[in-house]
Amino acid sequence: MHLSAKETVELGLMEQGTVNPSFGDKDNDERPKLAVITGEPCDKKEESVDKNVDLVYAINDRPPWYLCILLGFQHYILAFGGIIAIPLILAEPLCIGDNNGAKSQLISTIFFVSGLCTLLQTAVGTRLPILQGGTFSFITPTLAILALPKWKCPAPTAAAAAVLAQNGSGPALTDHPDEVWMVRMREIQGAILVSSLLQLVLGLSGLVGLVLRYIGPLAIAPTINLIGLSLFIEAGKKSGGHWGIAALTVCLILLFSQYLSKVDVPMIAYKDKKWKVFQYPLFKLFSALFGMCGAWLVCFLLTVFDVLPSKSDGYGFSARTDINLNAVTNSPWFHVPYPGQWGAPTVSLSSVLGMMAGVLASTMESIGDYYACARLSGAPPPPNHAINRGIAVEAIGCILAALWGTGNGTTSYSQNIAALGITKVGSRLVLQTTGLLMIILGVFGKFGAVFITIPDPVIGGMFLVMFGMIAAVGISNLQYVDLNSSRNLLILGFSTFSGLVLPSWFQSNPGIIDTGVKELDQVIVVLFTTHMFIGGFFGFVLDNTIPGTDKERGIRRWKERDLGDGRTTCDQSCYDIPYCGAILERFRCSRYLPFLPTFKTSKQQKSSKL
Repeated sequence: MHLSAKETVELGLMEQGTVNPSFGDKDNDERPKLAVITGEPCDKKEESVDKNVDLVYAINDRPPWYLCILLGFQHYILAFGGIIAIPLILAEPLCIGDNNGAKSQLISTIFFVSGLCTLLQTAVGTRLPILQGGTFSFITPTLAILALPKWKCPAPTAAAAAVLAQNGSGPALTDHPDEVWMVRMREIQGAILVSSLLQLVLGLSGLVGLVLRYIGPLAIAPTINLIGLSLFIEAGKKSGGHWGIAALTVCLILLFSQYLSKVDVPMIAYKDKKWKVFQYPLFKLFSALFGMCGAWLVCFLLTVFDVLPSKSDGYGFSARTDINLNAVTNSPWFHVPYPGQWGAPTVSLSSVLGMMAGVLASTMESIGDYYACARLSGAPPPPNHAINRGIAVEAIGCILAALWGTGNGTTSYSQNIAALGITKVGSRLVLQTTGLLMIILGVFGKFGAVFITIPDPVIGGMFLVMFGMIAAVGISNLQYVDLNSSRNLLILGFSTFSGLVLPSWFQSNPGIIDTGVKELDQVIVVLFTTHMFIGGFFGFVLDNTIPGTDKERGIRRWKERDLGDGRTTCDQSCYDIPYCGAILERFRCSRYLPFLPTFKTSKQQKSSKL
């Protein structure tokens, strides 16, 4: 998804419920406050950092270790809401049910893998300070796959018997209760594993640049928009447990992110044998966390005073905090995720093709994030070799996620970019510290199990904000398009509306497709029940076939947003792979590999020969 730097920062922060559209402006500079924390005056720091960039630490700078831990944990907190939402959404369609131990293992696994992928991206990928985590782009095709008749969850009585297959076509149940959801997880793993090979080819071959020539705002807008719109049912299910608690969660997130965003909290720090008072934008940084914890605390008090019903059939029972306490007590202190922990992945053509829609959407989104992250970290606009390598590393991250079994892939997180704009710290080392923290905390089983105790209405309230902002991120791409053009309105309206109508119709008529070939039927059903595939497909085809000028389509402004503004603190060398420069120069073949810094285009190769 292509966004300008400021837009990506604002919208990434909105996605987490932390909104302040003016934080990137000079009038809202937080640099003096951080200078008090680090003990380094701003004037001294300006000697090594361009005034225009206005960074405390640029991409190649190395903050003190204690500040790396503090800022790294902050990145972790900003991203945790989006990451933890994925296993909680998938728990029901995977038929995990009340198996809290399985939920905590999934949470630990996705954090562990996200940490690994973050280290890979910052070390050998784009080398930008950008965090990797689970993506909602994979959620829609995953739900479409699990909605197939053979993956429908068995009735409780059938699960207890564990002796019959579902309708004669589904996976046979065994005496192992976890096999009910593990067999579904293996199907999702196989789909992500194979479909990620497409992303790997796009990155290693340099085809990303070629594909981008034909993808504009009118293809991206309905694709991303439908990701958020298609998830409204999940938000409604969680919030419906107690709409009052869900509304409270939303109100608290809005209070901290909007109304108190400019309120700085006085804090005390000990530096140079003196206690110093500094102002810190606490509400702005942790609005989503404070909102969830505030509603969580209210649910705890209502549970303690027995205000909420104690019977499962009473309205509001799901808001109690003592429902899943056994998840914490029964979870192991340490659980080290490992590849194949749920079994060997299974592969089917329909699942792979459906998941490819999520892969392409995630790829487009990440490319836009790269440009924004570069601008806010003091780096020049990323060259083609860095983008190609970053997409290839994201594909490797998705493959690792499939092997470990997170039920999802990985992508660049816009929440991370938001934090760069707030803290004025674009150091690569800080994000590498975040990756280490995610790996370490992912090993602690008790830590992952604590999140299971969050009541469903609280999670639903967070979903209302998060999914709504995902839809808004898609709509924001239309700022580049001429919305007075009937051509553009037709493309946008038809692609978005079709993305809502066709999947709903296919889901309500499950047996309508009967070509006589079972595998082909499944391919058609998965593709036509994936909202963002329908919207993106129609948007792409119509935008490239209906005549229209580049200005009308928004292509001109779409490309201009990537040019940067010269506000950098380093040259293109910040994208080079460390310790490999001299080695790559020795090999002539490295000039022909588009993901290496030594890559040269055909024109450059001819000029070098002359």
